[in-house]
Amino acid sequence: MVQFATWCNSSATPVGAHNLQILTGDPARLHLGVGATAAVVPGHYASEERIAHVLRHLGKPQAAAIIEAKLPTTKQIRSGDLGEIFATEWIVTNTLYQVPIKRLRWKDHRNMAMRGEDVIGIAQDPITSRLLFLKTEAKSRATLTGQVLVEARAGLDKENGLPSAHALSYISARLFETGDHVLADAIDQATFNLGIQPNSVRHLLFTFSGNAPHALLTASLQAYGGNYGQMSVGLEVNGHPAFVGAIYDQVIANANQP
Repeated sequence: MVQFATWCNSSATPVGAHNLQILTGDPARLHLGVGATAAVVPGHYASEERIAHVLRHLGKPQAAAIIEAKLPTTKQIRSGDLGEIFATEWIVTNTLYQVPIKRLRWKDHRNMAMRGEDVIGIAQDPITSRLLFLKTEAKSRATLTGQVLVEARAGLDKENGLPSAHALSYISARLFETGDHVLADAIDQATFNLGIQPNSVRHLLFTFSGNAPHALLTASLQAYGGNYGQMSVGLEVNGHPAFVGAIYDQVIANANQP
């Protein structure tokens, strides 16, 4: 886990009917954030089983090489990937939703961004057993702007605000491949038989930036006129580019430890 509470100060406020949380990295504790994040990053690019298999059969240097080969090398892609990783980790530790696949494991190329919904959280209603979805856009910028949030809103509003059938089919296919046939079947049933109902969907806009996101996210929530419940989370880290670089440097250092 990224353990946001160990290196961030947090404040939560309602904005109308919606929820806003701001996480602010404490400069004195950012080293804890680097360490905690670096520990989870490899698992977003390669499964623990894959890494363990290589360790057993080829040894530590080869496992380190596999991890390093999966990591992006450009600042822009590292920043974007980390925004998605932070969003995924926040969802899993702070909501009722789980993120059943870590989609960065299936990137076409380490220095290419993935298309489609950034993250989709999935939960099951304990009474009706109906699947619930958290459609998520994650944005990472050294300087967050209103235009970036306009782009994020456009992504959330696609498909009439619902998760796309393509994205859900992708998740179910990956789950089937990894042996989780029960959830794969439930997603296929919801997508192609029952249909995704708007009241089973919420939206999350997650930002990771070097500047303060509070005013921008508040204005974005206030301007929202749709019918979906909204959550916005802004993670602010002063020195955003250096923080991103330090995390990936630590990932590589960890992989190469004897």
